[in-house]
Amino acid sequence: MDYTTYFWQGQLTSLRPVKPEDAETAYRDAFDSPGRQVLQLGIELPRSVEEWRDRLSRYAECRDVDGVILFTIEDLDGHDVGGLSYHTRDRKNGNFSFGVRVPAIHRRRGYAADAARILLRYAFLERRYHKCNSACIATNTASAALHRALGFVEEGVRRDEVYFNGCYNDVLLFGLMRAEFDANDAPHRPAWIR
Repeated sequence: MDYTTYFWQGQLTSLRPVKPEDAETAYRDAFDSPGRQVLQLGIELPRSVEEWRDRLSRYAECRDVDGVILFTIEDLDGHDVGGLSYHTRDRKNGNFSFGVRVPAIHRRRGYAADAARILLRYAFLERRYHKCNSACIATNTASAALHRALGFVEEGVRRDEVYFNGCYNDVLLFGLMRAEFDANDAPHRPAWIR
């Protein structure tokens, strides 16, 4: 079947709801401690696959759990290549945020940017949000580069905000307005989306 006009598919990836079956991948991803630290997920107590399965089952079918909706990122062959969260949605002020996670074996292939664009299109073009706020640890140069590539503007720094590996780390604050997104997304946007 041709999915080229399916909203939830980009040039490299598609987004789908998380499923309890994604627990194996989530379990393996938890072993990337440095990756989890720079994503501000911290080091947690060991978990089992069953515990991950229980957690993901709460979020299945795009259920909004405490203001968070989780997606699985798949490549165009249907392989799980990461995850995306849609959160901190403030309808009154028109702001939202997102988080993206791509395991080390799938990084540097454009999956994070492609998946983020799909979600940003949804939030800006379908949900009428005005601005996306985001942040990353200052030492996470890949995340900072991703934000800039998506058109985000660095708006500030929270000094000594996050503690891990025995020291405090700065957090970079990014913002993206709808007009900035439209300008940046134009070369990537499918022809059927105006």
